[in-house]
This record gives sequence, structure tokens and C-alpha cells, in this order.
Amino acid sequence: MGDVRQDERLIEGLKVIETTETDNVLRWDGSVLYVEHDVYHNGQLVHRKYRRKVTAEVAKVLLSVIAGKA
Repeated sequence: MGDVRQDERLIEGLKVIETTETDNVLRWDGSVLYVEHDVYHNGQLVHRKYRRKVTAEVAKVLLSVIAGKA
């Protein structure tokens, strides 16, 4: 994974530190625009290639940029 971004947050109810790693590459499966994340709890991988959907607002801005209206 070339350029990887990490985010970290404490999940108080589970008493774990959740870390996610992503390459921030937008992907399209024919119906959903998403970014893949690997999710870790206290350093242990719990979900590989979790699909986090891009919000509607972000998708609209991307569409306007692609269409040349931005």
C-alpha cells in the first residue's frame, strides 16, 4: 500500500483503541462509491478492506469536478 493514512480513536464502551489504515483510493462497485479501510482493535486486525461509503455531499462535489463545473 503506497501512501497509507492512519486514524486512531478510543471506543470507550469496548475499552479498545480502534485504528484504521487506508490508502484513500476512491473505488466504485457499480452502485456505491467507497474507500477501503483495514480496522484494528488494540493493534489486532478485526476487518480487512472494510468499505466506508463516501458521503452524498462528497460524491456531489466529485461529480461536479469531473463534469467540469467546479
